[in-house]
Order: sequence, then structure tokens, then C-alpha cells
Amino acid sequence: MVRKVGALIIGEAGRAAQAVWGIEPGQNGKVYGGGGSGKGGRFEMDPAELKAVIGLWEDQLKKITEDGQKIKTIIRSMRPPAEDTASGSYVSTGNDSLSALQAQNDSMKKYVQLYLEKLREAQGKTVKTDQALGGPFTQAT
Repeated sequence: MVRKVGALIIGEAGRAAQAVWGIEPGQNGKVYGGGGSGKGGRFEMDPAELKAVIGLWEDQLKKITEDGQKIKTIIRSMRPPAEDTASGSYVSTGNDSLSALQAQNDSMKKYVQLYLEKLREAQGKTVKTDQALGGPFTQAT
């Protein structure tokens, strides 16, 4: 168990966020989603927190996409250093490894894209709920 209360890195999730983004969670040391009870698989965020989380995931998607392009470029440029069996085997093994890396990158990209869809859907519901709840107040003025 990790507990760094000054920067609010608590446990595995905090370490994972720091490892992925190279920063403290939420860029300001705030752990997003901590407002819920933790029961029933739910957590709560205010609209600003949700927008910030979406921005972080969009940044990650951009990096993953850029990595995928680099992998494709490397695969296309693989050539044996000589016309012998060992060199051909070296390139073949390298291409197998790079293809596995590309598949992992594609899987990660798809995961993030689907997760972003869910976050944006939640954001849309939050906006609609806020508008619905705010309606009576604006109508009364």
C-alpha cells in the first residue's frame, strides 16, 4: 500500500496515474472521482473534474496513435543487413515482435477510444441533468 497524502497519491490507482501521465493525478495533486461512496461500482465527479479526466485520456489517445504510427514506420523500414539466412531470420523475428507490439498498441487505442466514448456519454448526461435541475431556478427569476 502506498500513501503519500501531501500529493494525494493513495494506493495502486495513484501510482498508476503517476506512471501513465508522469504527473500527480489531476495535474494539481487532486485525485479525481474520490467523491463517491465506493459502493456499487460508482464514483462521482463534478463537471470540471470530468472534463479534465477526458482531456488526460485524449492526450493519452494522441500518444498511443503517434506510437502506432512509429511502429508502422519501423515495420515498413525493416530490411536485412545482408542477403543471408541469419539476416533474414533477424528481420523476420523483428517483424514478428513489432507486429505483436502493433497489435497491443491497436488494442490499447481501441480501449481508450471506447473509454472516451463512455466518459463523453457521462459528460453529456451530467450536462443534461444539470440543465434539468437548473431549469426551475432560471424559470423562477
